[in-house]
Amino acid sequence: MKTRSSIALAVIAGFGLGAFSIHTLHAQAKPPVYTITEINISNNDAYMKEYAPKAQALIKEKGGKQLAASNGIAIEGQAPAKRIAINQWESLEMAKGYFSSKEFKENRKIGGKYAKFRTIAVEGRP
Repeated sequence: MKTRSSIALAVIAGFGLGAFSIHTLHAQAKPPVYTITEINISNNDAYMKEYAPKAQALIKEKGGKQLAASNGIAIEGQAPAKRIAINQWESLEMAKGYFSSKEFKENRKIGGKYAKFRTIAVEGRP
């Protein structure tokens, strides 16, 4: 009888400890960060040929994931910029790392000849 009680108590304690550990791990998980870039393009052919492929490759190289990139369509409010790009990052630090990298700045000089950019970052939901 005493052995059964000890086993039952150990199982309950183990379950409680496991549940607490899982809760703690979930609480520490950071939500993804999304960057949304509005792009007003003045020369679409040059932009698509000289800038976009390098930018897309660099996003991937720096740990980002491109989720969308196309012409935006207004559903409510003012019309968006000619092009919208949405990228996902594991953290705000990763996104900032991309935007402050030497490679980004060099490529943005090329893109700046053909477009004007506005980028914001938003935290995702866990």
